[in-house]
Amino acid sequence: MGSPRRLRKKYNTPNNPFEKTRILEEFSYVGKYGLRNKKEFWKHKYQLSHFRKLARESRALPKEQEKMHFNELKSSLLKIGLVGEEANADDVLSLTIENILERRLQTYVLKAGLAKTITQARQFVVHGHIAVRGQVIDSPSYLVKRKDESDITYAVNSPFYNDTSKIWGSGKSAPKDEMEA
Repeated sequence: MGSPRRLRKKYNTPNNPFEKTRILEEFSYVGKYGLRNKKEFWKHKYQLSHFRKLARESRALPKEQEKMHFNELKSSLLKIGLVGEEANADDVLSLTIENILERRLQTYVLKAGLAKTITQARQFVVHGHIAVRGQVIDSPSYLVKRKDESDITYAVNSPFYNDTSKIWGSGKSAPKDEMEA
């Protein structure tokens, strides 16, 4: 019969699909952050627009409701690490797509030195070599929470767990067969 949940699209496509400046901007982010395709970029852009929409809506409420509504938004963004303790609505409205893309697990794997390139970081995550707090996460778009930043390691069942020399460039060179090809 299928799943009872409602499946909805989690992104918006651009109004003008052939706008050169937008296409170049999207490709630069796709290359820099190792995104699979532009749909991933649109998903994160939609997330950002949702956060900004909630901040704008909270400004339109009466003072008491505004404070309560914004504190809920701020606490959720604080967990993700997008804003600080002293954030206000202007800070939420000034968030950029880079702020969200920097919070992705794929980016943190590269920053932690667990992978040599952004594409290798994506491959490690997808293949189940990366764990956050001991839990294997196989989604490169997972937004790393502030408390989990230092707990990103190789998974226990990964061949890289004890022997990082299996990653080329970590002291050993590639096998001769593959170097000649």
